[in-house]
Amino acid sequence: MIDNTSLTAGVYIVGAGPGDPDMLTVKAQKLLAKADVIVFADSLVPQQILQGVRPNAEIIASANKTLEEILPVILERVRSGLSVVRLHSGDPSLYGAIHEQMQAFVEADIPFEVIPGISAFQAAAAKLKVELTVPGEVQTIILTRISGRTEVPQREELGSLAAHQASLCLYLSARHVEEAQAKLAEHYPIDTPVAICYRLGWPDEKIWLVSLDKMAAVTRDNNLVRTTMYVISPALGSVAGRSRLYHPEHNHLFRESVNC
Repeated sequence: MIDNTSLTAGVYIVGAGPGDPDMLTVKAQKLLAKADVIVFADSLVPQQILQGVRPNAEIIASANKTLEEILPVILERVRSGLSVVRLHSGDPSLYGAIHEQMQAFVEADIPFEVIPGISAFQAAAAKLKVELTVPGEVQTIILTRISGRTEVPQREELGSLAAHQASLCLYLSARHVEEAQAKLAEHYPIDTPVAICYRLGWPDEKIWLVSLDKMAAVTRDNNLVRTTMYVISPALGSVAGRSRLYHPEHNHLFRESVNC
């Protein structure tokens, strides 16, 4: 149950999840319900996430602001004794641009806490009803992006990561989808399943499951340029792998195998 006690003055960096209010963590819901001020990335976090906030909470949209404009507002509110939720999409630790914010809070001696959220790749797997780590097929998940306005270090270039043929979740890459498809096709079979996930958790969510060779065409045909993530994985196809964890011949601390 959410209580009505006030929060300690400080900053709470909260992951809003992919967009569905039901995918907020319990802690995130409690913080949103109590916060004095909410600074949220309105271009990436849908308004519906704010449905449980206090009627008198100050709501500040940040999509049209620079960090230099956002930080003084947050610092002033905290120094005035208010609690501030800095609401980010997905999980703040993944392409959340929170590194420089946390550095600023440390330098300003402002207390802060980070509350994780569900990331788009997790929401995608749930929607697709797949496990991205199927024994005998794939045991690694790579979360990455292609170089664009933000350059990717050469050692993390998409082609080198694709060589692993792991479950690869590609963020922030729709504007460069032709290049991404070409690099992926150098290593994945051309019929590898790709899930194109648009605005996961939002009311207008769409998911297309296509083969790798159609990845760019479907993206362009549907004018997808942002809030789009790709999951490229053999686990999206027909696989027969089985975990040893619940296998009758597998024993562990809490269960002997049937052959023991």
